[in-house]
Amino acid sequence: MTKMYWQNDVDPTLLPQLNVAIIGYGSQGRAHALNLRDSGARVQVGLREGGKSWKAAQNDGFEPVTPKAAVKGADIVAILVPDLAQPELLSLEILPFAQSNTSLLFAHGFNIHFEFVDVPKHFDVMMVAPKGPGQLVRRQFVEGRGVPSLFAIHQDHSGRAKDRALAYAHGIGGTRAGVIETSFAEETNTDLFGEQAVLCGGVTELVTAGFETLVDAGYAAEVAYFECLHELKLIVDLLYEGGLEKMHETISDTAKYGDLTRGPRVVDENVRARMKTILSEIESGQFAREWQAEYQAGGNHYDELMQKDLAHPIEDVGRSLRSQMSWLKQPQAAHT
Repeated sequence: MTKMYWQNDVDPTLLPQLNVAIIGYGSQGRAHALNLRDSGARVQVGLREGGKSWKAAQNDGFEPVTPKAAVKGADIVAILVPDLAQPELLSLEILPFAQSNTSLLFAHGFNIHFEFVDVPKHFDVMMVAPKGPGQLVRRQFVEGRGVPSLFAIHQDHSGRAKDRALAYAHGIGGTRAGVIETSFAEETNTDLFGEQAVLCGGVTELVTAGFETLVDAGYAAEVAYFECLHELKLIVDLLYEGGLEKMHETISDTAKYGDLTRGPRVVDENVRARMKTILSEIESGQFAREWQAEYQAGGNHYDELMQKDLAHPIEDVGRSLRSQMSWLKQPQAAHT
């Protein structure tokens, strides 16, 4: 059984002693910065001067500085900008200005595992990866809960990397929900696979394929939307709360029989074989190199694919239906 770390496993006196530089103020960056500050850490936000995030950080009560200024004197430098922007940022504005024994912290192992960045040995390299988007990390923290997290140590030059990683995980609320130790390779490969084969790629393709099947057969697009997209949340919530058991306890016998007899025909051995191929492409670095090449070429193919995805008829139907769902428009103040 994999060990879980909780609040009692963390030295409560460590976090207030740490100077933490948060580089980036997007979804994760903002959540980490606010949660750490509320937990007693000394937080400095490092951003490109004058950018949109600069004003957002000021509105939250921070006094942002440039990344190179933020890392000076920092015990932990959390690099929370997009994956493919990290190598240049590290080489130009972080590594030359960070002090020896600084702990460089990532929320995803992508660049370290695939060796897109080379970090000198006099730095710690560690990871704390909440298993949820930044808005959820912040909301759960404000509500007194947390989001389960992973942590890993790649380099431990200071001899304190594990303690610092756990203190950081504690500061963003992770130890309230449990923190699991992993490796950069395991986190990266499983995260990419989950996104591609199940959570994003798999689910969206399944939803749109189901929608198209019903509409092509002559059924109303609005009915197809409810059956193939809208109700997905109801099932996911049951799975989230109690796994397969709770889902089966809640749905009808007819739904259960259809699940057990038709589900394996949708996700058959051909699908499983393609999943294994996708995992192999991730493990070999093929996907990472492909994505890096696309980014460096300007992302035109990526933009074309995105526009095609957003132009799907299910989006038009969904916008129309959601505009009539008043409960979706309720403010969620706990996100702040």
